This record gives sequence, structure tokens and C-alpha cells, in this order.
Amino acid sequence: MTDDGSVTVKRDGEVLRITLARPARRNALSYGMVDSLVSTLANAATDGSLRAVHLSGADGDFCAGADLGAPNSGGVRPRTGDIVRRIPHTAHRIIELVHTLHLPVVCTVRGYAVGLGCNLALAADFTIAANDAVFWEPFMSRGFSPDSGSTWLLPRLVGVARAKRMLLLGEKVSGAAAADWGLIHEATADSELDGVADELVSRLAAGPTVAIGLTKQAIHQSQSTTLGQAMTQELFNVELSSRTADFKEGLTAFFQGREPRFEGR
Repeated sequence: MTDDGSVTVKRDGEVLRITLARPARRNALSYGMVDSLVSTLANAATDGSLRAVHLSGADGDFCAGADLGAPNSGGVRPRTGDIVRRIPHTAHRIIELVHTLHLPVVCTVRGYAVGLGCNLALAADFTIAANDAVFWEPFMSRGFSPDSGSTWLLPRLVGVARAKRMLLLGEKVSGAAAADWGLIHEATADSELDGVADELVSRLAAGPTVAIGLTKQAIHQSQSTTLGQAMTQELFNVELSSRTADFKEGLTAFFQGREPRFEGR
């Protein structure tokens, strides 16, 4: 009997909680789990009732990456071009969805975050890890070049020199060091991890959801635009966000001297 694992999805009010569950393989993603994760994230992108997404792994690890044995599990060598044909719609699609989702994505990391699992954590808007968590890009030790956005994410997060340490030398980075590098949002003691993550998720879910989504999009687009182009995008975003109910609530709360009560509309 094979252990293909699962992606468990729980609706917690306006928060979607996604758990990668394949503990015997450190939550390495099987084909079925990848398909399920793509479908779940795509559905979240069009669900107007959601305000935040929380990703985590089951039983002590986040994700040991893609299951490298899956393509050959049937004893038949994949046909030429299999990677080019398949990966854009699977592993790469996961990273793309997390990156472009107009909802804040928070990731909690315990244990190992490896390869695709590492890049999934790095693509999230906020990743909080246990101090002893391990972020690892082991591509060189496996004899092939990186994928799933690592060559784009790492240099932007930590600079070229540290990106080369992780990608060319396969250097493992602890949660504490990852936070110190700016690779992730925060590292904390394992006993405090869930509380810190839940507080952040709740804070984001209570925010002005439309404005958060537009700001996330603008930050990402500005990485490959000029200052003028970025400010032009900001103008359109301001025009749109200023027409939301949350903008009116924020303005009213300001004049009344109280905290705003945003509804994500």
C-alpha cells in the first residue's frame, strides 16, 4: 500500500488553513498532493469570502519537497520533455499561485523545508519558523539545477552571495539564521510558534483585504519595473481601494479616534 499523503483543508471563519500531511515522508509532495494543492489555491483565489491563507505541515516537518521517486514509481522511464511539459502546471503553478494570490499567505515551518517545500515557504508573504527549522535547497547534491522559483526568490530575499551559498553549496539554514538573513519574517521557540503564527494570521484576516491584495501585487510587480511605472500602478490601486467599504471605515475610524473594524469589502 502506497502512502500518497493528503492536503487537508479547513475553513476557519474567513481563514483557509491548509496542512500538508504525509508525515512518513516529511510531507514530501506526491503527485496527488500537488494536484490538490494547486486546486485548493486556485479556488482560494476566486473565493471572495476569504481574507487570509495559512499553510503548515503535519507532525513536525513542513515539507521535504517534491517526491523525486514519483516519476519512476511505475518502473517506466518518463518520455523526453516530461519535465518541461508537466512542471509549469504542478510545482511551478503552486509557487505562482501563492505569489499572485490577492490574499495574505502565512506559512508556519517546523522541521524541514526542502526544495519545493523551501520555495513554497519563501513564496509566502510571511513565514514564521521554529528556531531549529531547516531551510535547504539540495538541488546540487541531487545533480540537477534548481526549480520552483528558487533562483528568483532567493536573490531578492537575501542577495546573490547568500543565494549562491544555498543553491550552489547546498548550505542548510536554520530558522533562526533565516530570520537574521531576512529570508523569513520571524523565528521563535517551537513552543511559541503556533501562537505567534495565529496572532499574525488573525491580524491579517482583520485587515483591509482589497488593499492588502493590491499592495502585495504592487510590491511584486515593482521588482521588475521603473519607479515611474510603479507609481503609475499605485495610482490605479489607490483609485480602486479608495472605493471600498474598508476605506470608508478606515477614514471614519480615523476621525472618530478609534480602531477600524474592517470587513474585507
